[in-house]
Amino acid sequence: MAWQYEPVPQTVLLAEDDRAIRNALERALTLEGYQVTAVADGVEALAQAHRTPPDVLVLDVMMPGIDGLQVCRVLRAEGDRTPILMLTALVETQDRIAGLDAGADDYVVKPFDVEEVFARLRALLRRTSEANGAPVDVPKQPQAPEPSGRLIEAAGLRMDPQARRAWRGARELELTRTEFELLELLVRNAGIVLDHSTIYDRIWGYDFGPGSKNLAVYVGYLRRKLDEPGVPQLIHTVRGVGYVLRED
Repeated sequence: MAWQYEPVPQTVLLAEDDRAIRNALERALTLEGYQVTAVADGVEALAQAHRTPPDVLVLDVMMPGIDGLQVCRVLRAEGDRTPILMLTALVETQDRIAGLDAGADDYVVKPFDVEEVFARLRALLRRTSEANGAPVDVPKQPQAPEPSGRLIEAAGLRMDPQARRAWRGARELELTRTEFELLELLVRNAGIVLDHSTIYDRIWGYDFGPGSKNLAVYVGYLRRKLDEPGVPQLIHTVRGVGYVLRED
């Protein structure tokens, strides 16, 4: 009798204090093929993440005691780079920025379509897989020349994709996973205008549509980390098209 290989299901740690949402999402994720551990608050989420690290976390923002943002901050402070998808009923841009500041990789606004959750989880897990393998690049786009060795450079920026470190001049930049991947994409294509759909496809693996502010939020956050008084801005908006990295 020949043995057949069965892939190991990817593991999801779900933290949601609303029992109905938690149970429904746990069932849906299980039917989708994930191995799910569901908990009701941030304390349990941290304990479970330390005990059995998952492939991806799904955290509700508003939980009693330790909320999802605090869970995210603790894990990132510990050096845990597991991808994190936030569930939030907060729709203001500043609320979303708070999640990104905490180290989250993406978010879904309630009420959500479960298919959107599936799509974003697939994108996060695919990005993690790519980051552990070949560097991210853009097919069907001219590529900026890459110097020999481990570093890539453009417009006064240096990046080490393997070590996931980046510098502007002598200053090292503290970047989240998504920020690093977005900056790497721009550096590899310096001087080339990348349209919104190309960036969404390469960074998130999913185009969230013209109404999404996801990309604009990340670009704004990257600019705050890159820019300094008296030095040129590097990431430029091409209105109605997308973004380009260049040093004017």
